[in-house]
Amino acid sequence: MAEPTEHVAEQWIDEGPIRDVAVAAAERAMTDTAVPKRSRAQGELDPEVVAEVEREAGNQRSGRYRERLQSAAEALERGRYDDARRMVQPVLRDLPNIAMAHEIAGLAFYSTGQWRKAAAELELARQIDHSVRHHPVLADCYRAMKRYDVVTELWDDLKGASPAPALMAEGRIVAAGALADQGDLRGALSMMAKAREVPKKVRDHHLRQWYVLGDLLDRSGEIVEARRFFGMVAQADAEFADVMQRLAALGR
Repeated sequence: MAEPTEHVAEQWIDEGPIRDVAVAAAERAMTDTAVPKRSRAQGELDPEVVAEVEREAGNQRSGRYRERLQSAAEALERGRYDDARRMVQPVLRDLPNIAMAHEIAGLAFYSTGQWRKAAAELELARQIDHSVRHHPVLADCYRAMKRYDVVTELWDDLKGASPAPALMAEGRIVAAGALADQGDLRGALSMMAKAREVPKKVRDHHLRQWYVLGDLLDRSGEIVEARRFFGMVAQADAEFADVMQRLAALGR
Protein backbone atom coordinates (compact mmCIF):
# COMPACT_ATOMS: atom_id res chain seq x y z
CA MET A 1 0.00 0.00 0.00
CA ALA A 2 1.37 3.37 -0.99
CA GLU A 3 2.19 5.83 1.74
CA PRO A 4 0.44 9.22 1.72
CA THR A 5 2.59 11.90 0.16
CA GLU A 6 0.60 15.10 0.38
CA HIS A 7 -1.57 16.47 3.16
CA VAL A 8 -4.12 19.04 2.09
CA ALA A 9 -5.97 21.00 4.77
CA GLU A 10 -9.71 20.41 4.67
CA GLN A 11 -11.63 23.04 2.73
CA TRP A 12 -14.98 23.40 4.49
CA ILE A 13 -17.13 25.38 2.10
CA ASP A 14 -20.53 23.76 2.26
CA GLU A 15 -19.78 20.66 4.27
CA GLY A 16 -22.16 21.33 7.16
CA PRO A 17 -21.80 22.75 10.62
CA ILE A 18 -18.79 20.85 11.80
CA ARG A 19 -15.12 21.13 11.06
CA ASP A 20 -13.86 18.43 13.43
CA VAL A 21 -16.43 16.19 15.00
CA ALA A 22 -13.40 14.04 14.76
CA VAL A 23 -12.06 11.22 16.75
CA ALA A 24 -15.34 10.93 18.62
CA ALA A 25 -14.95 7.15 18.45
CA ALA A 26 -11.64 7.28 20.28
CA GLU A 27 -11.51 10.44 22.38
CA ARG A 28 -14.57 12.65 22.62
CA ALA A 29 -12.43 15.33 24.25
CA MET A 30 -10.68 15.87 20.93
CA THR A 31 -13.92 17.03 19.31
CA ASP A 32 -13.86 20.57 17.95
CA THR A 33 -17.18 21.92 16.79
CA ALA A 34 -17.16 24.90 14.51
CA VAL A 35 -19.26 27.75 13.37
CA PRO A 36 -22.09 26.68 11.07
CA LYS A 37 -20.74 27.07 7.58
CA ARG A 38 -23.67 29.28 6.63
CA SER A 39 -21.83 31.96 8.57
CA ARG A 40 -19.10 33.50 6.42
CA ALA A 41 -15.99 35.50 7.12
CA GLN A 42 -15.90 39.28 7.42
CA GLY A 43 -19.11 39.36 9.44
CA GLU A 44 -21.34 38.10 6.64
CA LEU A 45 -24.06 35.49 6.72
CA ASP A 46 -24.78 33.18 3.84
CA PRO A 47 -27.33 34.76 1.47
CA GLU A 48 -29.73 31.86 2.09
CA VAL A 49 -29.75 32.63 5.82
CA VAL A 50 -30.23 36.34 5.13
CA ALA A 51 -33.21 35.50 2.92
CA GLU A 52 -34.67 33.22 5.61
CA VAL A 53 -34.38 35.92 8.28
CA GLU A 54 -35.90 38.58 6.03
CA ARG A 55 -38.77 36.26 5.16
CA GLU A 56 -39.48 35.51 8.82
CA ALA A 57 -38.85 38.97 10.32
CA GLY A 58 -39.50 41.36 7.45
CA ASN A 59 -36.97 43.76 5.96
CA GLN A 60 -37.24 46.40 8.66
CA ARG A 61 -36.66 44.04 11.60
CA SER A 62 -34.27 41.56 10.00
CA GLY A 63 -31.07 43.54 10.64
CA ARG A 64 -31.02 43.00 14.38
CA TYR A 65 -31.58 39.25 14.02
CA ARG A 66 -28.86 38.92 11.39
CA GLU A 67 -26.46 40.67 13.77
CA ARG A 68 -27.48 38.31 16.56
CA LEU A 69 -26.88 35.26 14.41
CA GLN A 70 -23.48 36.47 13.25
CA SER A 71 -22.38 37.41 16.78
CA ALA A 72 -23.53 34.06 18.13
CA ALA A 73 -21.69 32.20 15.36
CA GLU A 74 -18.49 34.13 16.09
CA ALA A 75 -18.82 33.43 19.83
CA LEU A 76 -19.25 29.73 19.07
CA GLU A 77 -16.13 29.74 16.90
CA ARG A 78 -14.14 31.33 19.73
CA GLY A 79 -15.32 28.77 22.25
CA ARG A 80 -17.59 31.20 24.12
CA TYR A 81 -20.45 28.75 24.29
CA ASP A 82 -22.55 30.46 26.97
CA ASP A 83 -22.29 33.73 25.06
CA ALA A 84 -23.31 31.99 21.85
CA ARG A 85 -26.46 30.60 23.49
CA ARG A 86 -27.29 33.97 25.03
CA MET A 87 -26.80 35.83 21.76
CA VAL A 88 -28.92 33.46 19.72
CA GLN A 89 -31.78 33.31 22.24
CA PRO A 90 -33.77 36.27 20.80
CA VAL A 91 -33.67 34.63 17.37
CA LEU A 92 -34.89 31.32 18.80
CA ARG A 93 -37.66 33.12 20.64
CA ASP A 94 -38.87 35.39 17.86
CA LEU A 95 -37.91 33.44 14.72
CA PRO A 96 -38.22 29.75 15.65
CA ASN A 97 -38.10 28.64 12.00
CA ILE A 98 -34.47 29.70 11.42
CA ALA A 99 -32.46 26.47 11.26
CA MET A 100 -29.12 28.18 11.83
CA ALA A 101 -30.27 29.52 15.21
CA HIS A 102 -31.08 26.01 16.41
CA GLU A 103 -27.83 24.75 14.93
CA ILE A 104 -25.79 27.31 16.89
CA ALA A 105 -27.64 26.52 20.11
CA GLY A 106 -27.24 22.79 19.53
CA LEU A 107 -23.51 23.04 18.88
CA ALA A 108 -23.05 25.23 21.95
CA PHE A 109 -24.85 22.69 24.13
CA TYR A 110 -22.90 19.86 22.49
CA SER A 111 -19.58 21.56 23.17
CA THR A 112 -20.37 21.69 26.89
CA GLY A 113 -21.60 18.10 27.11
CA GLN A 114 -25.29 18.90 27.43
CA TRP A 115 -26.32 16.07 25.17
CA ARG A 116 -30.11 16.14 25.57
CA LYS A 117 -30.40 19.87 25.00
CA ALA A 118 -28.01 19.65 22.06
CA ALA A 119 -30.01 16.84 20.48
CA ALA A 120 -33.27 18.73 20.92
CA GLU A 121 -31.95 21.81 19.13
CA LEU A 122 -30.26 19.86 16.34
CA GLU A 123 -33.42 17.83 15.79
CA LEU A 124 -35.31 21.09 15.30
CA ALA A 125 -32.64 22.29 12.87
CA ARG A 126 -32.89 19.21 10.69
CA GLN A 127 -36.69 19.28 10.76
CA ILE A 128 -36.54 22.82 9.39
CA ASP A 129 -33.86 22.44 6.72
CA HIS A 130 -34.33 18.71 5.94
CA SER A 131 -30.56 18.28 5.80
CA VAL A 132 -28.18 15.52 6.89
CA ARG A 133 -25.56 18.15 7.78
CA HIS A 134 -26.45 17.76 11.47
CA HIS A 135 -26.35 13.95 11.55
CA PRO A 136 -22.80 13.29 12.86
CA VAL A 137 -23.06 15.66 15.83
CA LEU A 138 -26.63 14.59 16.50
CA ALA A 139 -25.59 10.93 16.39
CA ASP A 140 -22.78 11.63 18.84
CA CYS A 141 -25.29 13.20 21.23
CA TYR A 142 -27.38 10.03 21.12
CA ARG A 143 -24.24 7.95 21.45
CA ALA A 144 -23.40 9.81 24.66
CA MET A 145 -26.92 9.06 25.91
CA LYS A 146 -26.44 5.39 24.95
CA ARG A 147 -29.28 5.64 22.43
CA TYR A 148 -27.44 3.35 20.07
CA ASP A 149 -30.54 2.49 18.04
CA VAL A 150 -30.90 6.15 17.05
CA VAL A 151 -27.19 6.32 16.17
CA THR A 152 -27.71 3.43 13.76
CA GLU A 153 -30.78 5.11 12.22
CA LEU A 154 -28.90 8.37 11.67
CA TRP A 155 -25.91 6.55 10.17
CA ASP A 156 -28.16 4.64 7.76
CA ASP A 157 -29.86 7.90 6.81
CA LEU A 158 -26.53 9.62 6.24
CA LYS A 159 -25.23 6.79 4.06
CA GLY A 160 -28.38 6.90 1.97
CA ALA A 161 -27.89 10.59 1.31
CA SER A 162 -24.36 10.09 -0.11
CA PRO A 163 -22.99 13.33 1.41
CA ALA A 164 -19.57 14.88 0.89
CA PRO A 165 -16.66 12.60 1.93
CA ALA A 166 -15.74 14.65 5.00
CA LEU A 167 -19.27 14.56 6.40
CA MET A 168 -19.51 10.86 5.64
CA ALA A 169 -16.25 10.31 7.51
CA GLU A 170 -17.55 12.05 10.62
CA GLY A 171 -20.68 9.94 10.60
CA ARG A 172 -18.63 6.77 10.17
CA ILE A 173 -16.41 7.72 13.12
CA VAL A 174 -19.38 8.22 15.43
CA ALA A 175 -21.15 5.05 14.27
CA ALA A 176 -17.98 3.00 14.78
CA GLY A 177 -17.54 4.57 18.20
CA ALA A 178 -21.04 3.51 19.18
CA LEU A 179 -20.19 -0.10 18.31
CA ALA A 180 -16.94 0.13 20.27
CA ASP A 181 -18.83 1.53 23.26
CA GLN A 182 -20.92 -1.62 23.23
CA GLY A 183 -17.83 -3.83 23.19
CA ASP A 184 -18.04 -4.71 19.49
CA LEU A 185 -14.50 -3.79 18.43
CA ARG A 186 -14.65 -6.18 15.47
CA GLY A 187 -17.79 -4.50 14.24
CA ALA A 188 -16.25 -1.05 14.73
CA LEU A 189 -13.17 -2.06 12.73
CA SER A 190 -15.35 -3.50 9.98
CA MET A 191 -17.27 -0.23 9.80
CA MET A 192 -14.00 1.67 9.47
CA ALA A 193 -12.72 -0.61 6.68
CA LYS A 194 -13.33 2.04 4.00
CA ALA A 195 -11.04 4.39 5.92
CA ARG A 196 -8.04 2.12 5.35
CA GLU A 197 -7.70 3.44 1.82
CA VAL A 198 -4.81 5.83 1.15
CA PRO A 199 -5.73 8.67 -1.21
CA LYS A 200 -3.30 10.64 -3.33
CA LYS A 201 -4.15 13.77 -1.36
CA VAL A 202 -4.56 13.29 2.36
CA ARG A 203 -7.13 15.56 3.91
CA ASP A 204 -8.03 16.18 7.53
CA HIS A 205 -10.89 13.70 7.59
CA HIS A 206 -8.50 10.95 6.47
CA LEU A 207 -6.26 11.71 9.46
CA ARG A 208 -9.19 11.56 11.84
CA GLN A 209 -10.29 8.20 10.48
CA TRP A 210 -6.77 6.80 10.61
CA TYR A 211 -6.40 7.92 14.20
CA VAL A 212 -9.64 6.14 15.08
CA LEU A 213 -8.43 3.02 13.25
CA GLY A 214 -5.17 3.16 15.17
CA ASP A 215 -7.03 3.43 18.45
CA LEU A 216 -9.40 0.58 17.65
CA LEU A 217 -6.56 -1.65 16.47
CA ASP A 218 -4.58 -0.86 19.61
CA ARG A 219 -7.57 -1.78 21.78
CA SER A 220 -7.98 -4.99 19.77
CA GLY A 221 -4.37 -6.00 20.38
CA GLU A 222 -3.29 -5.52 16.76
CA ILE A 223 -0.25 -3.47 17.68
CA VAL A 224 1.60 -3.61 14.34
CA GLU A 225 -1.41 -2.37 12.41
CA ALA A 226 -2.16 0.25 15.07
CA ARG A 227 1.38 1.55 14.79
CA ARG A 228 1.02 1.74 11.01
CA PHE A 229 -2.08 3.92 11.07
CA PHE A 230 -0.79 6.18 13.82
CA GLY A 231 2.40 6.45 11.78
CA MET A 232 0.45 7.54 8.72
CA VAL A 233 -1.21 10.27 10.77
CA ALA A 234 2.15 11.41 12.17
CA GLN A 235 3.72 11.48 8.71
CA ALA A 236 1.03 13.86 7.50
CA ASP A 237 0.76 15.92 10.69
CA ALA A 238 3.04 15.20 13.66
CA GLU A 239 1.01 17.58 15.82
CA PHE A 240 -2.31 15.85 15.28
CA ALA A 241 -3.82 15.26 18.72
CA ASP A 242 -1.54 12.99 20.79
CA VAL A 243 -0.41 10.82 17.90
CA MET A 244 3.31 11.00 18.79
CA GLN A 245 2.57 9.85 22.34
CA ARG A 246 0.45 7.02 21.01
CA LEU A 247 3.30 5.91 18.78
CA ALA A 248 5.78 6.12 21.65
CA ALA A 249 3.48 4.00 23.81
CA LEU A 250 3.39 1.38 21.06
CA GLY A 251 7.16 1.22 21.01
CA ARG A 252 8.00 3.08 17.84
